[in-house]
Amino acid sequence: MKRLLTVSLLGAAIVAGSGTAQARDNDTVRIGVDIPYVPMEYRKPDGTLTGFDIDLGNALCKQAQLECKWVEQSWDGIIPGLMARKFDAIMSSMTINDERRQQLLFSNPYIVPPSAWFVPASSDIQTPDENSLKGKDIGVQRGTVQDNYVTDKYGSIANIKRYASADDVAVDMDAGRLDLAFLDYPTGQAAMLDDKKRDYRVAGDKLTEPKKYFGEGFGIAFRKRDKELAEKFNQALATLKDNGTYQKIYDQYFSKDNADTTE
Repeated sequence: MKRLLTVSLLGAAIVAGSGTAQARDNDTVRIGVDIPYVPMEYRKPDGTLTGFDIDLGNALCKQAQLECKWVEQSWDGIIPGLMARKFDAIMSSMTINDERRQQLLFSNPYIVPPSAWFVPASSDIQTPDENSLKGKDIGVQRGTVQDNYVTDKYGSIANIKRYASADDVAVDMDAGRLDLAFLDYPTGQAAMLDDKKRDYRVAGDKLTEPKKYFGEGFGIAFRKRDKELAEKFNQALATLKDNGTYQKIYDQYFSKDNADTTE
């Protein structure tokens, strides 16, 4: 799950976005996205964008009869970019939570990805808890909700190591510098389970609670005044779920237990 932004940065974004107007029906809807975040959004070898967010976003735009364009934006500037009208929506694995709701309007959740603990297959850690994690080196993606959860819950008993990406976490796991990692499951799966050269497993249960950390799932973010545009995406999402298109896209990127879809 992508990073949380500081209150000061969010405040600056609000100022930048004041007085913006609702996107008109005949305008191109520009969607901000941070690349890469496998399997949600990334580039193919030929340079074209792909991933669950990309394919679902394209299908939503088609269903809503909207002309859409993807705009790449680094994560730390993605909310300010929305408020400054560099794009009209964000569809980039953004977790819906109370802090962001104060600044943004969200679509209905389109996927609820669990978080999970990843350990070497030979690890004796079966159920991560205060006893089994005492003194362990835990890898997380810096600034994510997983980072917040592990820091708050285990920061006083374990050594939390923060990395820019799940791939970086996997590299240090391979080198024996980490005992385990805590990542959102789709990202951890792509980095650690799908690579047949690596021998890792999930330890314990996948987590979607407490909502204080893990939010309500991923949603498309809009400026608060763009209610009509958000509703178009909500209606399109409902239709894609009803006609089976959503499930087809989901099945391309996730095995049956990777994430929970939303009704």
